[in-house]
Amino acid sequence: MRATVTAHKDYVIAKIDPRLYGSFIEHLGRAVYSGIYEPDHATADEHGFRQDVIELIKDIDVPVTRYPGGNFVSAYNWEDGIGPKEDRPTRLDLAWHTSESNEVGIHEFAEWAEQAGTEMMLAVNLGSRGLDEARAFLEYVNHPGGSYWSDLRKQNGREEPWDVKLWCLGNEMDGPWQIGQKTAAEYGRVAFETAKAMRAFDKNIELVVCGSSSPKMPTYPEWEGTVLDYTYDTIDYISLHMYFDNHEKNTANYLAKACLLDNYIDTVAAVIKTTKAKKRSNHDVYISFDEWNVWYHSNEQDKDLLGGNDGWPHAPALLEDIYDFADTLQVGCILNTFIRHCDVVKIGCLAQLVNVIAPIMTVKGGPAWRQSTYYPYLYASQYGRGTALNLAVQCQGYDTEFASDVSYLDISAVESDKDGALTFFIVNRHPDENIELDLSLQGFSDPSLKDQPHQTIIMDKVMAGHALDAKNGPNAEQVAPKDGQGAAIKQQILTASIAPMSYRMIRLGA
Repeated sequence: MRATVTAHKDYVIAKIDPRLYGSFIEHLGRAVYSGIYEPDHATADEHGFRQDVIELIKDIDVPVTRYPGGNFVSAYNWEDGIGPKEDRPTRLDLAWHTSESNEVGIHEFAEWAEQAGTEMMLAVNLGSRGLDEARAFLEYVNHPGGSYWSDLRKQNGREEPWDVKLWCLGNEMDGPWQIGQKTAAEYGRVAFETAKAMRAFDKNIELVVCGSSSPKMPTYPEWEGTVLDYTYDTIDYISLHMYFDNHEKNTANYLAKACLLDNYIDTVAAVIKTTKAKKRSNHDVYISFDEWNVWYHSNEQDKDLLGGNDGWPHAPALLEDIYDFADTLQVGCILNTFIRHCDVVKIGCLAQLVNVIAPIMTVKGGPAWRQSTYYPYLYASQYGRGTALNLAVQCQGYDTEFASDVSYLDISAVESDKDGALTFFIVNRHPDENIELDLSLQGFSDPSLKDQPHQTIIMDKVMAGHALDAKNGPNAEQVAPKDGQGAAIKQQILTASIAPMSYRMIRLGA
């Protein structure tokens, strides 16, 4: 099979916000306890944070991390996580039917975030609580001093404010599973008033309002229209969430589900434009896709605990999907979709970062290890920062039950602002055929230069040849990238044979 692609430096989609490659830590399962925090672990520092986990996170360079939820936040009292640890209450978490010790709260998470090199993206509880608690939390976190909450922060050991700029106004408030679920009008009103109060404190903070939890929700996309009607001029982003599964074990359909993601983004972008026009506004609102991942492998094993049959355990194993190679390809396709929509999707959070549907796993008391999905996330974050390019792609496609003519070649391109390199992220969806790729670089030629830019392959990494159900484990990270072979550039054409069912990243430099 052949595919032709044309890249041109002037075919620009948009500048990528680095926060597109963010992630998420929720008080859920082992994300916090025995994930990022395990005081008795051999690698733990004086604060209890696992340094082996931090090193894996630093490699990815996660720009922003959402906290403390997720469903957890909708019945969370943030005050439970401050002050001496021995005085903090244990609470029952209704979202995940577990108990929360509050040993980790805002101070501890902020310390971890600093060590991990990530900015905090904090969520306020608009399920069981509201405006007053939100403004108090903001004051505690961001005010220099001289007020009740800021002075209490100082008393608790943090002299300087953290100056967090990105705040989520609740979580999935359309969901019947959510503590404090609201109608669109109910939520829109409380979100507007909360946003107004938070902006009265600091007009420069960025606020994320809840959109639909999934495109499958019965209120989608009316929810977005109603919520934005209340909040448009007071917020900066509307959140979208989407998880991907392959219960049917139909890989062709599975890898085509990025088309559903395309439609989801395009629909909400249209609602944003409509609302802007309706309000005659000069203000721009973008999408924060602050929950996304593959999630289905652990569904059956979690049923008893989530159903309340196992009591109220502290930090049990929950949502611990062990990913296979097909999931690796899916994550590559999802990241490509976000890159191609970076004009409207500015923030993304892979849900989650450690242990809970995560690229990084830990053994309590043992090693941290990389799932196969770690690598496309790593490469996108490391080399997908800069300007996204709109590629002209011609390739054979296939039909599914929900999409027609899905290209076997899924590809995105980013020109780096850092070193000028041109990076292509490539997935071949075909089960058994190579794609013989001809990629024209004529749009990057410069007649004035003797040595043409982007004519040298400076990095070529490939994940291919694995069984679709191949997995990594704590002592066997066998699904991992290798150096690619056979790619070449001649007469400003990049040629490469893209193996069936593969992920590949090719970087070009001077």
